[in-house]
Amino acid sequence: MEILAIIPARGGSKGLPGKNIRLLTGHPLIAYSILAAQQSKYITRTIVSTDDENIAAVSKQYGAELPFIRPSAIAQDLSTDFEVFTHALEWLQENENYIPDYIVQLRPTSPVRLNGMIDQCINKMLQHPEADSLRIITEAPVTPYKMWLAADNDTAMRPLLTLDGVTESYNMPRQNLPKVYWQTGTLDIIKTNVITEMKMMSGKMILPHIVPSYLAVDIDDLKSFEQAAEVIAQYDCIKFEN
Repeated sequence: MEILAIIPARGGSKGLPGKNIRLLTGHPLIAYSILAAQQSKYITRTIVSTDDENIAAVSKQYGAELPFIRPSAIAQDLSTDFEVFTHALEWLQENENYIPDYIVQLRPTSPVRLNGMIDQCINKMLQHPEADSLRIITEAPVTPYKMWLAADNDTAMRPLLTLDGVTESYNMPRQNLPKVYWQTGTLDIIKTNVITEMKMMSGKMILPHIVPSYLAVDIDDLKSFEQAAEVIAQYDCIKFEN
């Protein structure tokens, strides 16, 4: 069983330049995802897909493989995960005849992961061969049943979602509405053929893994760096022993 961890990390962050190698409690941000992959008993290989030489150098220093440099054409603001992962899989097959069974996506900007969580999720995928992928989710802080679509101030708006048999679901107490979740960037597990054959990143049968909301930390500014450091220190998270 070949389980490949891919850590996508482009160098062109505009909101916080250099964030993937900015220090988080003494170690580069990307190093936390590399460490997470290294601590898994299931992951057999860890690569970083980047267009940036500095990110590549730091990633190698922490033990990740850099078999290629990502083309700049798929390292833009609007580049998709599908483009990045298709490039990686095609390169590995063409140059190494390497085809993994599963892929684990570890986004470096979501460094807060509980110890054992990755293997717990991989094991869940292995126990459900009918599943195409698994995603980490957490309870949404607001409900989409109270959200609206509006063109402007002078045009009638309409609810984003409605409930069958309910005339005004947006006026119902929140407790009576379906519980909803939003996806975090903590971890995705994907069957390789979902990308190579189905031409999708998640497929149709997606397993959930529900986590507490405090784990949903997405690094995009200095404040979120501080938040991540606090959560990592407080909980049983994957971290470096300084």
